[in-house]
Amino acid sequence: MPIYFWNDSEGERYRESYFDVYHGVWRHGDWIKVKGDGACVIYGRSDSTINRGGVRMGTSEIYSAVDRVDEVAESLVVDVLREGGNSFMPLFVVLQEGVDLDDDLKGRIKSSIKENASPSHVPNEIFAVPDIPKTLNGKKLEVPVKKILSGTPPEKAASKESLSNPEALDRFVDLAEKM
Repeated sequence: MPIYFWNDSEGERYRESYFDVYHGVWRHGDWIKVKGDGACVIYGRSDSTINRGGVRMGTSEIYSAVDRVDEVAESLVVDVLREGGNSFMPLFVVLQEGVDLDDDLKGRIKSSIKENASPSHVPNEIFAVPDIPKTLNGKKLEVPVKKILSGTPPEKAASKESLSNPEALDRFVDLAEKM
């Protein structure tokens, strides 16, 4: 368990990250199952699992399907809860040099997800972005992007000092204002 966050002298981000869901109980964010014999099975990050129509899938499985499309250099997917409980799942793609996101490419991306991951996890919309925001150690910022698209101010969603490419968040802020 981490004991603090860098540049979080008051501990606000730390408490929000680990103690806001269950007061006084550390919530680490992984799905685990404790078996009858005490053994644990770790399924992965709860915040990177997307539940669509009762079908749960990790984002890495969607990324693996998108990676099969040669024109896509990188991708990021989130599932945003909207008013009325509706889910909106956008997929953001960084395209190879000289490639445009046209209807044909969108169709091939969706087909790859349907065939190689899950028909339930075909995105509602696909957006081309110049870059995927990442932490200093290269982790995609799925949760902060989801928060921004849900209306959280960007400065509350992610600490720019912890990003390798803070300017990458700007496109998601622009999209959140239009969505």
